[in-house]
Amino acid sequence: MALYVDGFIVPVPKKNLAAYRAMAKKVGKIWMEYGALSYVECVADDVKVGKRTSFPRSVKLKPGETVVFAWVTYKSRVARDRVMAESMKDKRSLAIMNSKSMPFDGKRMIFGGFKSFIEL
Repeated sequence: MALYVDGFIVPVPKKNLAAYRAMAKKVGKIWMEYGALSYVECVADDVKVGKRTSFPRSVKLKPGETVVFAWVTYKSRVARDRVMAESMKDKRSLAIMNSKSMPFDGKRMIFGGFKSFIEL
């Protein structure tokens, strides 16, 4: 089954992980309600700073922060675009996005959409 995947990595202060988790659960449930097939968030466990590139370097990780790597799957790009459009208009999403107390620095978030290439 060909999937479309939104992937992202974000630096999260370790002291904010509980707040980030709560926020991510809310957002994930909203995306799932609108048609996302799966939603996964992972916190760094074995992620070292590389000499040239690495997850920590990509988000300009600061002391006291960790990397969160996540993805959301959809049936297609069309499905993703519909889910995102609908969820971004949802009052619950707007309340989360307009919060002045975001538990991470969104300016250092990396995200993008990907067509599946190989599925085993």
